[in-house]
Amino acid sequence: MTVPTGPLAGIRILDLTSVLFGPYAAQILGDWGADVIKIETLDGDMWRYTGLFRNRGMSGQFMAVNRNKRSLALDLKHPDGKAVLQRLIPTADVLLTNVRPAAMARLGFGYDACAALNPRLIYAAATGFGQDGPWAARPAFDEIIQAASGLASSIGSDDEPQFVPSLVGDKICGQALAGAVSAALFSRERTGKGQLVEVPMLETIAGFNSIEMLGGYAFDPPIGPSGYKRMKERKPVRTKDGWMTMLPYSGDNWCAFFEAVGRSELIEELQVRDPVARAENIDRIYAAMAEIAPARTTAEWEELLLRLDVPHTAFAKISEIGEQEHLKAVGLFAAIDHPSEGKLRQARPATRFSEAPPNLHRPSPRLGEHSREVLLEAGYNADEIDALVQAKAVGKG
Repeated sequence: MTVPTGPLAGIRILDLTSVLFGPYAAQILGDWGADVIKIETLDGDMWRYTGLFRNRGMSGQFMAVNRNKRSLALDLKHPDGKAVLQRLIPTADVLLTNVRPAAMARLGFGYDACAALNPRLIYAAATGFGQDGPWAARPAFDEIIQAASGLASSIGSDDEPQFVPSLVGDKICGQALAGAVSAALFSRERTGKGQLVEVPMLETIAGFNSIEMLGGYAFDPPIGPSGYKRMKERKPVRTKDGWMTMLPYSGDNWCAFFEAVGRSELIEELQVRDPVARAENIDRIYAAMAEIAPARTTAEWEELLLRLDVPHTAFAKISEIGEQEHLKAVGLFAAIDHPSEGKLRQARPATRFSEAPPNLHRPSPRLGEHSREVLLEAGYNADEIDALVQAKAVGKG
């Protein structure tokens, strides 16, 4: 363990979230220096058991979003477990939860109850659906949100929707939640007041997707179809020996590209100079590029396109991403020695802060690993902690 150095050093967060959306947000805040106490059930976050692992309860997926945290295993249905959380809330700056608000209220930890214990508390609720709408009580998972937000329709079509093969809803919303908590902390510095923060998945992803995908429906009444034609047409192109993405973007880019490959007649034929005509003809333009691409190897294309200052890249395999030239040079993927799980590979915090650089100060915790440590800090003595463990109000790793 090292001392946290990020801009949120000194901020304490009670992380009552599980799976991906909330834990990812809490990890970002922990990466930025906050002291994050992950409060889990005695069985642990279900994400512990998802994916591959060396030891049960410590999957790679779990450890990817739960570093820089301490684990306290707590039964919030047990009166003594509730009393522990009630004692911790006044010591915290932020409480994160993705338990549905009605269930948190039944447990006695709704916003009003927590604010009564700590008026400066930022109470951040990671919800599926905004709590002022008719779907407020529904459960939400990534697939539900991709479907309901229109994202799956945009990726596929209205007739045949498709999911993005990544938990993008959870991860985008996790980043939104980390930003919202940071903004609320900044507001508290000005006003001295805590507040309720809600980040609903459906609204967040629907708004995110709408930026380019509303298309003609961005106007009222609509002036054309929904969607963004270029998104449907862009595809990897096959070179002589592999795959690339080539992205001449401006009129000058396209002119330079077609001149360099000896197809200058396509400049006028496909009207690449005019941005409006280029957008209308993008299917034909991309088809021409795909027809030309197999004439050169990937390395030959990279040399030419770099000289022309045309955006491009070869494709990286996920299994080899740590060896990608740029990411290797900036050291994105760090080798971590975990005390129980051995060598791990994880992406370091990507965000840079010149005066308060983030660091990896704690490995992902085993279930209840820090229960005793956190309770001692909260004022419990050793005998009291033993009694809580014996009563199964607290789990000790």
